[in-house]
Formats: sequence, structure tokens, C-alpha cells
Amino acid sequence: MEKFLVARFDVYSNPGNHKLTTPYLLDVQADLFDSLDSRMVIPLRSMDNFPNVKLPTRLTPVLTIMGKEYLLEVPKMGAVPKRVLKTPVVSLVDDQIKIISALDFLFQGY
Repeated sequence: MEKFLVARFDVYSNPGNHKLTTPYLLDVQADLFDSLDSRMVIPLRSMDNFPNVKLPTRLTPVLTIMGKEYLLEVPKMGAVPKRVLKTPVVSLVDDQIKIISALDFLFQGY
């Protein structure tokens, strides 16, 4: 059986129906739970979908992937089967403080 390696803060192409507006999914699940068959992910939506819209940046920070800006839609996170997450596109580990702060704000209010 092939071992499937995933890592927290890796970005994957979205295999779902909304890949045009939401091309990526960010894995935010702790690596400690790698043996589970699902991963908690947050959609990353192209900022092209939000022209002239004021967004709550503390809850939905804007992150850069390959020179393009994407909105991290923290309130829309959910679990996906691990098998749908193929090869990572990039890691956003350097943005982990921003990402964890958004998660804390959603769950703790601070």
C-alpha cells in the first residue's frame, strides 16, 4: 500500500466543481492526525472574484500563491477525503501566523 504524505499548510489544486473561482485548497490539519482518511482544508478564492469589496482581513487574510492573490475563506473550511489531495502546489508555512490567527479569530473570537 502506497503511503500518502500530506503536510499542514500545503496548498492543493481544488478537484471540485468550483475550481474556476476557488482553484486551491489549503490543508490546515495538524500532521499528528495524518493517519485519518480526511483532511481539514480551507478554500482559497481568487481575489479577482472580489473587486472593490471590503473584506474582514483578520478572518479572511489574503495570501499570495505564485504571484497571485487569493482570499483564505476560513469560515468555509471543511473536511475532504485525503485521497482527493494530490501533489501539493506550494507550501504556505511562511504564512502560518496569519493562518492560525484567522483560525483563532473564528473559533475564539480573538
